[in-house]
Order: sequence, then C-alpha cells, then structure tokens
Amino acid sequence: MQRALELAASARGATSPNPWVGAVLVRDGRVVAEGATAPPGGPHAEAVALAVADARGCDLYVTLEPCVPFPGKRTPPCAEAIIAAGCRRVVVAMEDPDPAVGGRGLALLRSAGVPVETGDGAEAARDLLRPYTRHRLTGRPYVIARFAASLDGRTATRSGDSKWITGEAARDRAHRERAWVDAILTGSGTVLADDPALTARPGGVAAERQPLRVVVDGRGRTPLGARLLREPGKTLIATASTAGAAWKQALTAAGAEVFECGDAEVDLNLLMDELGRRGILSIWAEGGATLLGSLFDGGHVDEVWAFIAPIVIGGRGPGAVGGEGAALVAEGWRLQSPRVEVIGPDVLVRGYTRAQLP
Repeated sequence: MQRALELAASARGATSPNPWVGAVLVRDGRVVAEGATAPPGGPHAEAVALAVADARGCDLYVTLEPCVPFPGKRTPPCAEAIIAAGCRRVVVAMEDPDPAVGGRGLALLRSAGVPVETGDGAEAARDLLRPYTRHRLTGRPYVIARFAASLDGRTATRSGDSKWITGEAARDRAHRERAWVDAILTGSGTVLADDPALTARPGGVAAERQPLRVVVDGRGRTPLGARLLREPGKTLIATASTAGAAWKQALTAAGAEVFECGDAEVDLNLLMDELGRRGILSIWAEGGATLLGSLFDGGHVDEVWAFIAPIVIGGRGPGAVGGEGAALVAEGWRLQSPRVEVIGPDVLVRGYTRAQLP
C-alpha cells in the first residue's frame, strides 16, 4: 500500500478532474505489476496494473475504491475488470467520496465473491486526495492560500518592495507546488505591482504542464502588456459586468478568456462554482492581502502555506491577509494538523483550516 500511495502521488496534478490513484498487484508476497492513473481519457491505475501481468490469484492494493459504471463515464469500470481478471483479494485504502461511486465498487466486488479489505493507508490516502474529495462533495475546488511574510507579518515594505522576502529555496518549493495544482489564483493588484508570470518553474525550468492562471479583476485593471498574457498556458480573467467592454475585448484578442461573475465586483462564490464545473480540483492562491482576505472571509480556504522569513520590516508595509478578519482570537482560522519545515533560512508553516471532509 505504501508503494501504491507513492504511485498515486506521482500522478498528482496530471489526472484532473479524475483522482490520482496508485495500484500494486502482488502474488506470493512479490510485486508483479503496478500502475498509476493516466491523464483524462487514459486508463485508471488498476487497469494499468492489470494490463502488465496475469492477475489470477493475486492481491490488488489500490489507494481508492475501484470505479463502477455511471452516466458519462469514459473508461471501462475497474471493479468489473478486477473481477474478470480473477484477483484473489482487493485491499482498498479509502472509499470513493464521489456520489456516483460511493461504496458501489466495493459492493460489486464483494457480490462477485472477491474479498475486500478497507482502511489500510486510509489517512495518507485521504490527505493525498483532499482536493478530489472537496470537489466531489461540494462541486468547488480545494483552495491553498500561500503567502511569504516577514517575522512581523509584512509582505512588502512601505514603498511596496517585496523582492525577495524569502530565499531561493522557499521560492523553488512554491514552484514545485504550483506544478501539480490545476490553477494559480491572484488579484489585479498583484499583477500591477509585480507583473508576475504565474507559471510553474520548479528548479528554474518551466513545467511541461502549466496550471490555469486566474486573475480576479473586477475593475478592469489588468494591463494588456501583462507578462502572464504572454506565458505558455491559459489565462482566465474573472471580472465584473461593469468593467469596460473595450478592455474585455482587448484581453480576449490577446488570448485570455474573460469570465463575468458579478455586477460591480467579482463574486468569489460564482467563480469557485465555475472553476469547479470546469474540473478544476485545486487552486494555489497567491494574491495580496485583499484577495486572500476575501478568500478567508468567504470560507473558501482549505489549506495554508505560510513562508516566514527571518527578517523584520516594520513600518506601514501591508500584511499578509486583509478582509474583515476575526472579531475574536478564538474565531481565527487556527490551523489543524500543522507542520513546520525549515527551508534554507526560512520557515514554512502549513496546515488545514477545516476538518477533513468525510
């Protein structure tokens, strides 16, 4: 199961809107085949493993419940393939939270006389598939709020200078995380201040698969010469109906997609619903204090990655998170299952803002 989880992690980010799953086929205590979910339209992890070796009399370890037939499904159901292959036993880490599957795969295997065990590796599988679970149960993406700040919580100096608060190692770590998510979200203020590329460049090299770039811009401020409009991949500008029509037309001509979701300002609820409909499972939110504050106030943030640098900026520099915030300390977003890592001279604090969805 540990190997199956490693295989699942290796496919993370390449399978959306499908879950990233790993499968290992074992005979007499020896691994005879393994597989990970292919990009959409390709075979699932179980099918990959079953195609490699004769599964008769084998045990199959898989990180997520095997799928079953349902309307709109494009690939053969794995539960039926497992039965046909003659597997001796199936060990499943977690039940599929998708209501279209939700226990039906396990029931189908058992009804065919295949013994099924569940729960081995469940905690690791649930952590790995948090974005998938969030999407399937709510229809919305899983949002990871990321910011880099000084010891006193500043993200820039009073003059607006913010390059660079954290070191190269922390910035590369952020790029490695960008490389697996489905979308990077920022605000027009960040576009104006930093002119970011919003691409994934782990190790300084542009990733082959680039996440969707999403800019929240209700007032039509994103310049036509913005760097992110010239980078590989797709850009979505989320704006309001009151933003200038000529500006929207010019952005479209520049290759961006313009999506109206609100009258005078961007409605984040409408935006999250739309991104969920598009099969976006995960979002890396790197906006400034205004956007991050709106995401927190709206209850959209599922996970936090805070890179803290050993520097004090002081003065009137902006803070990391704005918005209305909490009225009482007890009402703040205290992270669950927090983890602390030292990355070069900086410290990463990350954790979840809500309990894990069932």
